Amino acid sequence: MQLSFIIGFIVVFATTLGGYLAEGGHLAPLIDAAPPEILIMGGTAAGGFIIANTRAIKRRVRKSMVLLFKKPKYDKNSYIELLSLMYQMFKLAKTKGMLALEAHIENPNDSLIFQTFPGFLGNHHAVEFFCDYLRLFTLGADKPFEIEALMDEELDVHHAENDSVSTAIQNVADSMPAIGIVAAVLGVIHTMGAISEPPEVLGRLIGGALVGTFMGVWTSYGFIGPVGNFLKSTLDAESRYLTCLKVGMLAHLQGFAPSISIEYARKALLTDVRPSFTEVEEATQALSAPS
Repeated sequence: MQLSFIIGFIVVFATTLGGYLAEGGHLAPLIDAAPPEILIMGGTAAGGFIIANTRAIKRRVRKSMVLLFKKPKYDKNSYIELLSLMYQMFKLAKTKGMLALEAHIENPNDSLIFQTFPGFLGNHHAVEFFCDYLRLFTLGADKPFEIEALMDEELDVHHAENDSVSTAIQNVADSMPAIGIVAAVLGVIHTMGAISEPPEVLGRLIGGALVGTFMGVWTSYGFIGPVGNFLKSTLDAESRYLTCLKVGMLAHLQGFAPSISIEYARKALLTDVRPSFTEVEEATQALSAPS
């Protein structure tokens, strides 16, 4: 798991339970009540998630969970690689014609150019997006406005699929406080069945019932909601990566030189991952002539 997640989880646990203990609270009531509350709340949340989402969305959520355990994929170095790849492909097209790209885009895994950039080659969505539109260029599609509209349509679909992941998780987070109330109400019902018990027994039962409300709010805002926001920002970074490809290809289609096309693409990047003009220039100058 990423270090930021570990630190964040520790902070949530330490500050919440530490503050509770500092007020003179005891962990025993929480520990005693936690198992049935977790069963009620976890089962209800899981059941609601299954009912509310299609099989495709559930599959995307499951696959996206691995992102919690990986380092961010898109940093400055990955964009230098991407811009360098576009430069090589655009330069080849300018010097030898668009048809020279066919061998590379039809079999990218066998392409010497693509093999030079393993990070990009390992990104299935980006490879497919790049090759599909370069193939259209080789087939004679040369109207930038029409190509841009088609790209935007595809990116909208991709963005909607990514959004479905964070939305599904956020819906669970939003439901947890209410599910916690359900667990608390069940605890109160159980308590009312023991109304004739002495105060110390009733106090323990009432305290256990309130654990449900606590856990619902705590897990929603301390864990599940932040996970949904993290996945949203991570998946949005993937959309930005494809947008960078889009801008570069459109500039190339309009007839700009390779160095200008990738400068257009560079300007589409967020500042925290955008390489400088000099860094990109040095990277492209170090490349061998494409063939």
